[in-house]
Amino acid sequence: MLEEVEALIEDFVREVDGEAIKLYQSFAKGKMLRAKLVLKIAGKSKESIKLAAVIEMIHAASLLHDDVIDASDTRRGVSSINALYGDKTAIMLGDILYSKGFLELVSFKKDIAEAISDAVVKLSVGEMMDVALSDDINFDADKYFEMIYKKTAVLIEATSKSSAILSQKDSASFALYGKNLGLAFQIIDDVLDIIMSDEELGKPALADFKEGKTTLPFIYLFESLQDDDREKLISFYKKELTINNKLWIKTKMRESGAVFRCIELAKELGEEALGAIESYKNDDLERIITQMIERDF
Repeated sequence: MLEEVEALIEDFVREVDGEAIKLYQSFAKGKMLRAKLVLKIAGKSKESIKLAAVIEMIHAASLLHDDVIDASDTRRGVSSINALYGDKTAIMLGDILYSKGFLELVSFKKDIAEAISDAVVKLSVGEMMDVALSDDINFDADKYFEMIYKKTAVLIEATSKSSAILSQKDSASFALYGKNLGLAFQIIDDVLDIIMSDEELGKPALADFKEGKTTLPFIYLFESLQDDDREKLISFYKKELTINNKLWIKTKMRESGAVFRCIELAKELGEEALGAIESYKNDDLERIITQMIERDF
């Protein structure tokens, strides 16, 4: 079914411009989580395939813009569009995907279109928050959670909600499932940046802190440290880390339990998500939560 979603996206982009489809085909594709959610919640139909395609186009557009904002040279282990063709081309390809996605979105019922559109507005605000929070070191967990909700979780929340509306299921229950999945997804992603190698990540490990992103593991670590160690951690902010610096951070993360605390929170969010849709007995959605959170840390 995902092949049908991808084929429809390519048809949509091809309708816009022949050069745009060549660029889109160079874009590193992910696991299409949002498309999977649409199909697992709403089942396969012409409408669900189209909704999945629209949401994946919007998500891809946000990633193209995000790579420009972060000056990322790679995306999922391969060269990013901005690295290959320049920032202007990446931005315009993102704009094409956004615009075509919204053009197709207007064919859906008003409440579905509103759910996705509202999510994209919040997503853009989340991107601005992420940039603002990277200007200076941030150890405020509330600001972190607000940012990851808007930047990451809100579109997954809207995906689940709109899929439920499409299939006449309880949209509030599925919205909670999607929101918690999105939050847990980002928390685990932030953990992996610390505990995995460059090769496993497909990008430099421990890059978030160097880039000015104070993620939840670093917030929890800072809370646990004494004054001298806090000052040492702050001294690493936006700096090129040596092997010894990285070893110190990883050792302190382990000793403080900061990573474990993040993983436990992600698991709690996952359990709440599954509780919200328990009456639907959807093994596929349970599997998505499990695969997202329960990894070999």
